[in-house]
Amino acid sequence: MVFGATGGIGKVVAHEFAKAGTSVAIMWRSKKDDAEALARDIEATGQRGSTHRCDVTDPVALKSAISDAIAEHGRVHTMVWAAGPLVEQVLISETTREQWYNAINTEVHGFFEASTGLISHMKEMGGGSFVHLGSAGELRYPERDMLSVTPKAANESLIRGIAREEGRHNIRANSVLVGVIEAGMFLELTKQGVFGEHWVEEVQKGLALKRWGQPEEIANAAIFLASNKASYITGQQISVAGGYGI
Repeated sequence: MVFGATGGIGKVVAHEFAKAGTSVAIMWRSKKDDAEALARDIEATGQRGSTHRCDVTDPVALKSAISDAIAEHGRVHTMVWAAGPLVEQVLISETTREQWYNAINTEVHGFFEASTGLISHMKEMGGGSFVHLGSAGELRYPERDMLSVTPKAANESLIRGIAREEGRHNIRANSVLVGVIEAGMFLELTKQGVFGEHWVEEVQKGLALKRWGQPEEIANAAIFLASNKASYITGQQISVAGGYGI
């Protein structure tokens, strides 16, 4: 089950999971055409792809979408959280209440509702895993990125809590800390002129690997954490950020 599966990173994650051999429940909010196209791509790999419309800020709709996905597939073994709004780059002191509440409602309340909505199902099925796509800002704070970093930091605590409390039920929870990836929000904000030449120079100074990451590299880490190869790993973070923060 991939939330935010029609986003720039989310759709690659969903497709790579299918290529790795699993069916995928595509959780989408506003991009119906993209969701249906992704489902067709997944079906082309030989796996089942289902689409489920939900607004993660609406608990009733979210619960219904999760139930529909479980009915469609029988079992959800992994939930990947790739959902999130396009994040405006503003100083904390200039952040509006509307921007703050939108970020928290989507990222934190949405993740809480989605994860708690699946825990009981995973218990009944004998286990499962959560993979949260977090932020490399957890390692080193990137100026003006508070609306992304702070909500995801709250979710990091939830991930550790799930790992600690639900491990006895064979439920694991881990995070992939996402760096600058050539997809989704980074490309959109670059197109809008938010990330200019100076920004690129400054960010690359902080990278050990002097290039931007690719969405497939996020998918590879997520698939590993969801797989039996990571069966004794929980409550951990894998940074896929080119050495940012070292």
